[in-house]
Amino acid sequence: MRILLADDHELVVDALRSYLVREADHDVVTAHDLDAALALMENRPGFDLILLDYTMPGMNGLEGLRRAIEAAQGRPVAIISGTASRGLAEAALAMGATGFLPKSMPGRTLAHAILFMGMGERFVPVDLLTAGGPGGPAPGGPAGSVDLFSERLTERERDVLRGLCQGQSNKEIARVLSLSEATVKLHVKTLYRRLGVNNRTQAALMAQQAGLVADNAGLS
Repeated sequence: MRILLADDHELVVDALRSYLVREADHDVVTAHDLDAALALMENRPGFDLILLDYTMPGMNGLEGLRRAIEAAQGRPVAIISGTASRGLAEAALAMGATGFLPKSMPGRTLAHAILFMGMGERFVPVDLLTAGGPGGPAPGGPAGSVDLFSERLTERERDVLRGLCQGQSNKEIARVLSLSEATVKLHVKTLYRRLGVNNRTQAALMAQQAGLVADNAGLS
């Protein structure tokens, strides 16, 4: 995947670029302000994903996102930011961003989210989507906690979800849980419906963000 990463924090750029190249073999091109990013988009088209730091020079808040989306000509554009709030994430999505990535995300989760967005899907961490208001946690517990899954899923469904997060096939999950493969397929379909997702990767990312599984669990 060919990625344009625009961020004025050199340490962040170097660390993220090194991780993405090492772990996922992405081709990462960097810029340090919005004007440089727009110039690269014009002169070197063909990026699969554009990542913009929300506070870098030239952004002027979400105005920079609007300009980048226009210049991207249909290519996905996402915000990466140290300022993480539900209100900001929702505003970015409403303007057409394909995702919102807090810089506090673990490296492995970030890499999977980038791959996910490069495939044309949207991504926002579940803790932001379940927050009770802009920047605030939902009443009754921390946003994105395991309680979210306890309320929506049965114990058996959570067992199946852990298997998905470990990259197991339906057949492997069935063997581990002593279930038939047909039963596991039904549980997987139910999981998708209860969580509001469309595939295994979405379900696993939600579980990882909520802390149901460790960040070093394998996502397939």
